[in-house]
Amino acid sequence: MAFVKNIQSGQSDAELLQHYKSTGSMQALGMLYQRYMDLLYGVCLKYLKNNDDAKDAVINIFEELITKVKKYEIDHFKAWLYQLAKNHCLMKIRSSKSQPVKTAIDVVYLTENMHLETVMDKEENLNSMEKCIEQLPDAQKLVIQLFYLQQKCYKEIAHSTAADINTVRSFIQNGRRNLKNCMEKQALQKA
Repeated sequence: MAFVKNIQSGQSDAELLQHYKSTGSMQALGMLYQRYMDLLYGVCLKYLKNNDDAKDAVINIFEELITKVKKYEIDHFKAWLYQLAKNHCLMKIRSSKSQPVKTAIDVVYLTENMHLETVMDKEENLNSMEKCIEQLPDAQKLVIQLFYLQQKCYKEIAHSTAADINTVRSFIQNGRRNLKNCMEKQALQKA
């Protein structure tokens, strides 16, 4: 099946799915996800009965989509996504029922400690990532910064760097792998 290389909002769900599966384009997946975000929120709110929990679930479902869409043969994306959202919410409800009840003091204490640890972990990860980005070859560094930090699409990066899209894709994949390896190496050194 031949498909248009440029992602357009008029493309069908099937075309966007195929584009994501073949290229890994987060723009295609994001466009597909955005079409059904209201549906997801409605499903999550129906099951979880809480606005904040429903919003969190919608975000978590997008993270699940990144891997699950590639694993399954999906004929009707909307129906498949509805079922994924329903299952996600039911699992969340099940896991919350198995958790012991905490007192208000426990919750406040745990929340404060978790928040502090999370902030410190994020700061440490950002510092590590910045160091690793600086160690990348110049072409990879530029493309990684444009793609992840400035959120440019492949086409925009190709245009601004005068590289073809396949080269941009290669730089992103290799840069991401090199970043991961560098950050894992730094984490091992700290342990």
